[in-house]
Amino acid sequence: MSDEAKKNLLLFFDRPTEPCFMQKGDEKAVFQVPDHYYPDKYRALSSTLSNRFGTDDAKIIPVANIGLPDLSLPMQLPYNEQFSLFIQKHREMAGSLIDTFVGMRNVEDLTSLCTYCQLRINPYMFNYCLSVALLHRDDTKGLNMPTVVQTFPDKFMDPKVFRQAREVSNVQQVGNRMPVVIPSNLTASDAEPEQRVAYFREDIGINLHHWHWHLVYPFEADFAIVNKDRRGELFYYMHQQIIARYTVERFCNGLGHVRRYNNFRAPIEEAYFPKLDSQVASRAWPPRFAGTMLRDLDRPVDRIRIEVSEIERWRDRFIQAIEDNAIIVSGNRKMPLTEETGIDILGNLMESSILSRNRGYYGDLHNMGHVFCSYAHDPDHRHLEQYGVMGDSATAMRDPFFYRWHAYVDDIFNMHKIKLPKYGNDRLDFPGIRVSSISVQGPAGNNTFATQWEQSMVDLARGLDFTPRGSVLAKFTHLQHEEFTYVIEVNNTSGRAAMGTFRIFLAPVNDEKGQPLRFEDQRRLFIELDKFSQPLNAGNNTIRRNSVDSSVTIPYERTFMSQSSRPGQPGSAEAAEFDFCGCGWPHHMLIPKGTAKGYPMVLFVMVSNWNDDRVEQDTVGSCNDAASYCGIRDRKYPDKRAMGFPFDRPAQATTLSDFMRPNMAVRPCTVKFTDATRVRQQRRDTEASPRVRRCGCQENYTSADIDALIRKPYYYDPITRSSLV
Repeated sequence: MSDEAKKNLLLFFDRPTEPCFMQKGDEKAVFQVPDHYYPDKYRALSSTLSNRFGTDDAKIIPVANIGLPDLSLPMQLPYNEQFSLFIQKHREMAGSLIDTFVGMRNVEDLTSLCTYCQLRINPYMFNYCLSVALLHRDDTKGLNMPTVVQTFPDKFMDPKVFRQAREVSNVQQVGNRMPVVIPSNLTASDAEPEQRVAYFREDIGINLHHWHWHLVYPFEADFAIVNKDRRGELFYYMHQQIIARYTVERFCNGLGHVRRYNNFRAPIEEAYFPKLDSQVASRAWPPRFAGTMLRDLDRPVDRIRIEVSEIERWRDRFIQAIEDNAIIVSGNRKMPLTEETGIDILGNLMESSILSRNRGYYGDLHNMGHVFCSYAHDPDHRHLEQYGVMGDSATAMRDPFFYRWHAYVDDIFNMHKIKLPKYGNDRLDFPGIRVSSISVQGPAGNNTFATQWEQSMVDLARGLDFTPRGSVLAKFTHLQHEEFTYVIEVNNTSGRAAMGTFRIFLAPVNDEKGQPLRFEDQRRLFIELDKFSQPLNAGNNTIRRNSVDSSVTIPYERTFMSQSSRPGQPGSAEAAEFDFCGCGWPHHMLIPKGTAKGYPMVLFVMVSNWNDDRVEQDTVGSCNDAASYCGIRDRKYPDKRAMGFPFDRPAQATTLSDFMRPNMAVRPCTVKFTDATRVRQQRRDTEASPRVRRCGCQENYTSADIDALIRKPYYYDPITRSSLV
């Protein structure tokens, strides 16, 4: 199988609404489509089109004439409609197409099928399904798709940006094009209190993370694709962390806790006007007015007919299962919700997928919450309106209601967590390991995190269909922090080398009114900053850890990186060093905004026994350095403990001080925000940080590794598996 044939598949992401017989990519590639592959509207012109676009300087890609599979189900979605993973009918269509793509016998046949589909199937669904297939086919691993902000930038920015971009591309020559500026605070004025946290909700990187998470963890497809390790628990934990982070941002901006949407008959007080247009559906995304209420849905076109009372029944059954500590499965049997697997079972029930143990009884609570909100403006389709931003995983996090809904979903999960045994010393302490201190060193001074605005650029050219080629850059403003270093002092009194797992969290100390948080409330607001494994020599150890190496985040360069700069062939050693997964919290949002005076927080570190945490597996060549929220592709979650440990459940303590053990340490710190904007320096690929250039194992070691590690001094680097110079 030629590497060139694999690379050709990435051309389908270039200008996704332009037919594939038009020139694609920098090499002006043209797919030589068989005559009967053309849709009726092009068939009579097939020879003319071939001559028109297959110019002398074009790269011609022959397309095999194969027997086509049954595509009747995915072709039911009109070409110019929206596509939503939250709608069951759309999920079934997508699942069928994913299975078809994955089932093609080789890359050439997949390419042939894609040319046929690209001319007929809804572009949003086609690109989603092809992305999932390329992630999971054995012969296409190592191919990294462009982000959705590059292929469908209309999901992320004001439509006037595209009018300006098209003007720039038509009037100005390549190389002399001025960047287009994406306005900040574009969806509301300062009169709207929720606008204070719009920088978080509408951040491109955050929305990319949410979209990519659902790409890696699809709802419908072959069981082997959907059934990833601890998928349900990861759904719970990733969204729990989003709510914790969003709540801290609200505190920093003088806003209160997220108000749970727990009464499905109550009006939604927050309005949201997205200021987005769909380039595929050719219509504006609908707004939601203040005071909108959820109403029964009757939309035959989407195969949706459901009453609000139905999701109330699903909620009651879900809560009853938690109270009974067991769910009802087929044959009216009960499956216990154990400490080890209960949260995973509940997560797969809540985000209903083919992994749900009893979909018919427990329904589709999480997804339908999105659907009800997204159709609240036109519940019976009388105005022929499409869904709002809550109906799309790439746009849902823009809406304030997303956080109200997920805060309530998290409350339901917490009902289960409350029932679990509280952690005792046998799980919290690490005998012989004593952490004397943790501190932070950075440009703002010791134990101070510094934040400000930063202006960066993203290339829109791939998503600007039917315009002259060449880069079209757009400037956007986002939150950014100064990089820093953790310094952790650990004394190993066991008399022998040991391996520890370092867990670093950050939490507020006061609520929005400046009152001290109860520990039970604070526990749910600890945001994970990092988790890594580290060998500990007998005696004193000083551990230094850079913020850029966080197990939660991916660097900016990888969030928005152009795949054209990727070195080597897919699957080669050179490419493996560059390989990455787009699923990961954006690094520029690692630290909350803070305040001008300095927002008080507490930094926490715990060193747990790696022997109790470890998951022995080979992770070389995998995307594993943002595993905390995303897991590891095709591997087990790299930590046996419950996600969020040790704060995932109530403790036998009333204060953080009571909770502390000798293997833990805290440090009061502040987050100081400067209301200034700096321009991001665009680095060449050769200047990328080590984390961009290589993707190493942080948390997983084999027994042989341990034998080597305990003979190494404490400055052994567990990422590169070599001594630091």
